[in-house]
Amino acid sequence: MEKAENSFIDPPNPRKDIEDLQAYSAPLEGRRNLLRLDFNENTIGPSPLVIKSLREISRDEISIYPEYSGLKEKVVENLIKQTSSVNINSSEIGVFNGVDAAINAIFHAYGDHNDLMLTTSPTFGYYTPCAQMRGMKINSIPYEGKDFQYPFDSICKFIIQNNPKILLICNPNNPTGTRLSPERIIEITKLSSRTLVVVDELYEAFTGDSVLPFVSFQTTPNLVVLRSLSKTAGLASLRIGFAIGHSKVINIVNRVTGPYDVNSFAVIAAFAALKDQSYIDSYVKEVLEARNWIKDQFEKYHVKHHIDGGNYFLLWPKSKPEVVEQKLKSSGILIRNMDTKRNLKGSIRVSIGTTEQMKRFWSAYKIVDEV
Repeated sequence: MEKAENSFIDPPNPRKDIEDLQAYSAPLEGRRNLLRLDFNENTIGPSPLVIKSLREISRDEISIYPEYSGLKEKVVENLIKQTSSVNINSSEIGVFNGVDAAINAIFHAYGDHNDLMLTTSPTFGYYTPCAQMRGMKINSIPYEGKDFQYPFDSICKFIIQNNPKILLICNPNNPTGTRLSPERIIEITKLSSRTLVVVDELYEAFTGDSVLPFVSFQTTPNLVVLRSLSKTAGLASLRIGFAIGHSKVINIVNRVTGPYDVNSFAVIAAFAALKDQSYIDSYVKEVLEARNWIKDQFEKYHVKHHIDGGNYFLLWPKSKPEVVEQKLKSSGILIRNMDTKRNLKGSIRVSIGTTEQMKRFWSAYKIVDEV
């Protein structure tokens, strides 16, 4: 067979939507051995039970494909123990390779070319590329006022007029901490049966309000709630997250994922973390105490700030954010520059750790920004 002329000079063309897409990336390299206040992670590590369970993994558990038996039931049990009014069953739980994978799968299953995706701005940056990958049209409505209030009326009006395919609500919102009550979320779900309302509750444990105790997916089938073990349980590197919704919706979303996307290490760690809820509760309590301490410092020294929901806050330093970011990094502390985000010009975002860690941050910040 003769070789085709110019063969292998150029690779095959990708889809146009992907060719025009700017890849979502986060600066995650070179962060070890520093005080990580840049990505809202657990700052002390997982429960000792998690470490013990990982150390005891057998050779067989590594050499065979993962098994997920009992994990969904354990998630349900854990949620009900925390709030007895939660009314869900294991068929309404989907297990994913981190919530990022769940978000991507939801868009893959429900987002189509020229469909509308609705969200707020600024918010978690991964929603937009997931919509762009499917060729969706994107409408983002900004938060309102200096306190970043949720644009409830504008969102409702848009849904009624346009019936978007997917609505993303990050609650509490990252990075503004904006909270939306469960009652308001349920109101939104009733506006259009054709809109899938996805509520990202990754930061719910830190001064948030979950919609789960107030909803039945049998009567609200167009709602999906996302949860993770990254922020509270300290399993960020293992990548495990959950989508909670009507069993038919979860079944559809599962169809676009691989059969073994979540690895055995993550599954074993998840069982151990869920078994030690008291450790998670203790860490959350510590973060909330640290939150109060650092807020007092900002008010005492008249530092421009915004703290609402979540385990993070916004600051507007006197110096340029990139300068503050670099100087703090030189002091061994990582924060996130928000200067390019919509409506957040001149700001930085800082994760909240323990009170001791916040004292270390504050000591460095006062010097860096001449407080």
